[in-house]
Amino acid sequence: MLKTLGEWFHRYLSDPQAVVLALLLVIGFTIIITMSDMLMPALAALVIAYLLEGLVRFVQKYHANRLYAVILVFSLFIAFLFFFFGALVPLVSSQLTEFVKEVPNYIGFAQQALLQLPQHVSFINDTQILEITTVVNKEIAGFGQTVVAGTLSSIPGLLTLMVYAILVPLLVFFFLKDKDVLLKWCSSFLPQQRDLMSGVWSEVDQQIGNYIRGKVWEIFIVGIVTYIVFTIFGLKYALLLSAVVGLSVLIPYIGATVVSIPVAAVAYFQWGITSDFWYLIIAYFVVQALDGNVLVPLLFSEVVNLHPVAIILSIIIFGGLWGFWGVFFAIPLGTLVNALLIAWPRISQEEQQTA
Repeated sequence: MLKTLGEWFHRYLSDPQAVVLALLLVIGFTIIITMSDMLMPALAALVIAYLLEGLVRFVQKYHANRLYAVILVFSLFIAFLFFFFGALVPLVSSQLTEFVKEVPNYIGFAQQALLQLPQHVSFINDTQILEITTVVNKEIAGFGQTVVAGTLSSIPGLLTLMVYAILVPLLVFFFLKDKDVLLKWCSSFLPQQRDLMSGVWSEVDQQIGNYIRGKVWEIFIVGIVTYIVFTIFGLKYALLLSAVVGLSVLIPYIGATVVSIPVAAVAYFQWGITSDFWYLIIAYFVVQALDGNVLVPLLFSEVVNLHPVAIILSIIIFGGLWGFWGVFFAIPLGTLVNALLIAWPRISQEEQQTA
């Protein structure tokens, strides 16, 4: 046993740079896991700055000073925030309120359909339907109590959100403005011989940057196209549902499947099983097919392709650790692990025997 561990250690951790990189990874993950709540404004600002860096470089291509480029991009970012929280969020919130008010009607409609089910299906009787409706009513009542309790307990969260609304934009500005200074300061703590770290970081930096920018574009494009389709068909809660569909692309494979349920449910309660219902469902699945087969390959052509099993495991593991941000960064973090496994220095068995 000890001999096996010794051989494994010699094979993978005999390079000093590999040892340093392993220690940095352990320290970094430990800090993020244990202090993620406190560091959330900085992490969110870092993600946003990473996203805006591409625009800053684009402006700099036209011989603009970096400070002027940062001021221009940051001003556009602030304008977008005012539009998002001043116009889009209230509209989505109002549609969500209307949807919640309509939920009892939807439930009543569904219960009536269930009561008629024994007439069409022989192996289901009235007793089973009664048991199902009783369980559903209890779950709905419990959900309502949870919503009320969550609403009352969300007041401190609103105060925190107000603080974040000030801190995050400030951090974004300084991350963009002083990027070179901050990177130089961080690199001063690293060893001078860091070829391995530089190589891994160069590959991961490109992959994560492409992924974040591509994913944000995908959210906007899918959301806007879906909103246009829903509006053309006159579907209720079009803005709310299209926003949910846009955000669903954060979770590959699973998100599109889950979000199809509320879309189909709203269409069914609005039109029933009619031609309008089927036309909408077909149009919706056309959008999903174009997203998966055209948009995703176009936006993520330079991103390392991970096996579906690796993607799903990344979503489960990192989502369980960091919630929303873990899901959002599941693929980049999976890419980081993949890049580390590929670039990690190792000694072959022949070299071990020679040594």
